[in-house]
Amino acid sequence: MTLSSDPPGPLDWKFSQVFGERAPGDDLQDVDMISAIEFDKSGDFLAIGDRGGRCIIFERKDGKHTLNQHHSRHELEQLDFTSTQHPEFQFKTEFQGHEPEFDYLKSVEIEEKINKVRWCATSSGSQFMLSTNDKTIKLWKVKECKVKKVKEMNTHPFACLDNMLLAERSFVSREDKPAVANGYRQEWMEKITKNASPSQDMHSKVADMEDTAHTRCRKVYAHAHDFNINSISNNSDCETFLSADDLRINLWNLEISDQCFNILDMKPPNMEDLTEVITTAEFHPIHCNLLAYSSSRGFIRLVDMRQSALCDHSARILQDGDSHGLKSFFTEIIASISDMKFSRDGRHILSRDYMNLKLWDMHMDSSPVAIYKIHEHLRPKLSELYNNDRIFDRFGCCFSGDGLHYATGSYSNLVRIFSGGDGSEEGATIEASKTPNRKPLLRTAPRARRSSLSNLARGFYRHGHENSSSGSSESSYDLSSRLLHLAWHPETNLIASAAGNSLFMYYS
Repeated sequence: MTLSSDPPGPLDWKFSQVFGERAPGDDLQDVDMISAIEFDKSGDFLAIGDRGGRCIIFERKDGKHTLNQHHSRHELEQLDFTSTQHPEFQFKTEFQGHEPEFDYLKSVEIEEKINKVRWCATSSGSQFMLSTNDKTIKLWKVKECKVKKVKEMNTHPFACLDNMLLAERSFVSREDKPAVANGYRQEWMEKITKNASPSQDMHSKVADMEDTAHTRCRKVYAHAHDFNINSISNNSDCETFLSADDLRINLWNLEISDQCFNILDMKPPNMEDLTEVITTAEFHPIHCNLLAYSSSRGFIRLVDMRQSALCDHSARILQDGDSHGLKSFFTEIIASISDMKFSRDGRHILSRDYMNLKLWDMHMDSSPVAIYKIHEHLRPKLSELYNNDRIFDRFGCCFSGDGLHYATGSYSNLVRIFSGGDGSEEGATIEASKTPNRKPLLRTAPRARRSSLSNLARGFYRHGHENSSSGSSESSYDLSSRLLHLAWHPETNLIASAAGNSLFMYYS
């Protein structure tokens, strides 16, 4: 991606599809809330995970995989016409990925909530996907099955004559009318022969081919993390992947589930000396030896695994050296990076903290290329947001396929979309609804039900600060409606965003 002096113009976004839309008055169950979302590299499949441990897969219905010999010429022409439009998806399969567990050694419950889903590159026709909850990673094989649906079967009447006669065979043995040589009665032969028409179609007709998916768990990677897993990332070598928790990053081989290699360990000898935790980790999209991980202090560290087997001391640090202003207790909390993504070419990194969306150049580690302010209007309310745990919300971010546009979520189920690389423009704001241009409603911020930050990190921030004063409770954006997860289609301008239990898609 090359940032030119003339940034691309703003995109005009329109509503495309919605899955799982709630009817007015329906209660939102916590287990139905979407907690992870990911397109595969081709853009033909979309996977989401929810707090109930379920994985749902959607398939592009206008893609090249729908073209087969069973379509008529008219249907193929229609598919060719629709393929020039924005992608549309349809439900493919759903399966229970994770179940609630209990760690008897530590006496803690392990939620079934899916934290991340990642598609694996494969040369075969099958799709492989990784999913993880707080402790266990699983590898799934999604196998496609073609099922023929027969519309009608009108074979030649004399070819099935024996079967039809058998169905109407008379078992009355003493009749005046003679039976034919094969034992069937003559009257049934005459009746069926008369009714059968030789002009009927001699072949069965296939209505269509129905795609079904059979999902199977191939590997279970467990018992390798003492703290909650926050990230998994596939390597470009298509053989390994990483998993990260608050203090460690492990390297796995996809084919070996009972052992891994620890490449980063930030756990101090004395936990009271803990100064930061890992928030997310990602492999470089091209170079299999490079990875990046972010911290709760707002740093991004770039690691080359060729330099050292243990990568805790050999890292380049990307940090915002131009950040000035008054420091407060909330400064470190809002600096914590909640999500991080590489551009497709690997040159730039997009990071999201509570207040800002930042664009980084890997060749310039002194400051970000651009800073887009997302929650600046909430700065006077940081004390209130801290008391109701909203300050720990982890908002995601994503690149467009060409790397020229960036998106992230906000409160009131808003999606913020930016273009260019100078950070000066306001960007586009759309609401996750069928009328995306509707202005957000202003409501009073309610008390949060659950913090989305790990217990270790939340306890680290809360230590010694339980008596912070609360700010004024003036009206603000609807803090109960958070758009935390979203993904950009890799080939076209299509954004899938998760608002509660609903999946909204928008195209440009």
